Order: sequence, then structure tokens, then C-alpha cells
Amino acid sequence: MPKIKTNRGAAKRFRKTGTGKIRRNKAFTSHILTKKSTKRKRELRQATLVDKADVKNIRQLIPYI
Repeated sequence: MPKIKTNRGAAKRFRKTGTGKIRRNKAFTSHILTKKSTKRKRELRQATLVDKADVKNIRQLIPYI
């Protein structure tokens, strides 16, 4: 069997935790920040886990994560 190519866009956006779960960064942090509250911007900095429904698709995009 040939090797599977990794989706490079997905590889830059997701990483694996020590227990094998997939982490992601939150959206809405790049611009139009003046109308967002300080609390909201602070909470958007924290990475979060990918939802269970999306894990299968992401693992197909990044087979060797």
C-alpha cells in the first residue's frame, strides 16, 4: 500500500494531546477585536478539544498524527 498524503492545511491547525485527543484553536481571534469584550478575547486564546463528531474526519486528513 502506498503512503497516505497528509492534508497540510489540517496539519497546521490540529495537534494531538498526550492522551490522543485532538486539540484546536478557537476562531474569531484575528480582527474586529474592538467590539469583543476583554473576557471573550481572553477565553478565545485557550485551545480546546475537537468535538467527537469531527474526530473521524480529522484523523483521515492527518493519518500520521
